[in-house]
Amino acid sequence: MLRVGLTVLSLALQSTFLGRLRHFIEVIDPGTLFVSQSRLNASVKLLDDYKSGNLPPGVTDFQLWEAQKIKQAIIHPDTGEKIFMPFRMSGSSHLGFFVTQVVGLLLPSQTLASTVFWQWLNQSHNACVNYANRNATKPTPTSRFLEGYLGAVTSAVSIAVGLNALVQKSSRFSPAARLLIQRLVPFPAVAGANICNVGLMRHSELVDGIDVLDNKGNVVGSSRIAAKHALMETALTRVVLPMPIFVLPPMIMTFLEKLPLLQTHRRLMLPIHSLVCLAAFAVSLPVAISLFPQMSEIEVSHLEPEIAMATDCKVVTYNKGL
Repeated sequence: MLRVGLTVLSLALQSTFLGRLRHFIEVIDPGTLFVSQSRLNASVKLLDDYKSGNLPPGVTDFQLWEAQKIKQAIIHPDTGEKIFMPFRMSGSSHLGFFVTQVVGLLLPSQTLASTVFWQWLNQSHNACVNYANRNATKPTPTSRFLEGYLGAVTSAVSIAVGLNALVQKSSRFSPAARLLIQRLVPFPAVAGANICNVGLMRHSELVDGIDVLDNKGNVVGSSRIAAKHALMETALTRVVLPMPIFVLPPMIMTFLEKLPLLQTHRRLMLPIHSLVCLAAFAVSLPVAISLFPQMSEIEVSHLEPEIAMATDCKVVTYNKGL
């Protein structure tokens, strides 16, 4: 069978939202968390053999696609190094931790201390995920990582505490409406903080630029404009990601709490709440990261003049990050 280049075909399949959705559902497959080092090495070697035209006899297309899936789920595309397991996009690599955070953020009648704690925990995890999955074509100093982390946590806590204070002081709402609004407060708090988190954790990309590649995969140069596009696209995914997680569960739980079963068995509240959050997260993660391709394209005419002078290509690509 004549095989089309895996990279070219993969990019072609990701040219549509549904194609990207299918791609990222595979990339976040929790099964990749249990891939051994020997199997990872074998997958990388198989792909290298394919690129060099030295494939051993009997290798099937399925084996090649499986090898690429494993590599994309574990190896950072810029550094060629393994992404630390808790911060990969593989579905359940941080699923339990994330659901714990979400349930904590959505708990009713929170105190100031609990609000601060859950927002700090959530943004600490987000900061590490953003850093681990950033565009890493340029080194990032530790000082910038710490600055981004402190900024993201401060913004999340400030927004959440401020919105909660406004709701608690409002006498216009009924107790039930006030409770629902309090449960919805985490979404604007987290969405706003996520934007700050991406911008601050990856600020060095705006300063130094990111590498853009021609149609042969060669580095054309570093572009600050491409970096701006990458951060804007990533920030948008971080707004969409928590939307169903923080909006749907509060509305669903407000309805479920009125059911006789939960009225008489209050201990079921937390596990049911966790399952609702789990279902929302399982849907929102692949949808959010599928909004844009990881290897995005941009016309050379929209970039810096020195980039246009360095290549004959009309369009170049860059790693947006996840």
